[in-house]
Amino acid sequence: MSFYLVDTNFFIQSHRGSYPLDVVLSYWSKVKQLANERKIFSIDKVKKEIYKNDDSLKKWYEENLPKDFFIDSTSIDGFYIRIVNWAVSKSNHYLPKAIAEFLDADEADAWIISYALANVDNLIIVTQEISEPLRKNKIKIPDVCVEFGVKFTNTIGMFRSLGMTF
Repeated sequence: MSFYLVDTNFFIQSHRGSYPLDVVLSYWSKVKQLANERKIFSIDKVKKEIYKNDDSLKKWYEENLPKDFFIDSTSIDGFYIRIVNWAVSKSNHYLPKAIAEFLDADEADAWIISYALANVDNLIIVTQEISEPLRKNKIKIPDVCVEFGVKFTNTIGMFRSLGMTF
């Protein structure tokens, strides 16, 4: 069985876009259900990105997600080093600012890919990012996943795979 490792944009884009907390309650109910069933989880770096804003999304997390939903990502340092080395090796393609942003210790992207790589047979990253391999000013999660054989999907793809409807 696969588990889903959700990126920051899984929550933020849903909340600010298609599935506002105060309108699409069934969506958030399903997210809570999946979290309680341990089918989805995330890492501490995602929590930090979400908690930057002291808003209704942060409050929803605190009231609805299991205390262990966000797990410690430091245990996968060796895999993180592989991602760092890959990013640095792509300096002939990506702009220095894109590499620096991707490798910023406070940014979740490289860490979430590293965590999935450490558990490549069991995890699928859920991200709303779309592959843009020719883009030079931003490293996209799907493009790194392709390089390392890490599975990824978007939010709707995850719900379909899990057979969930609203």
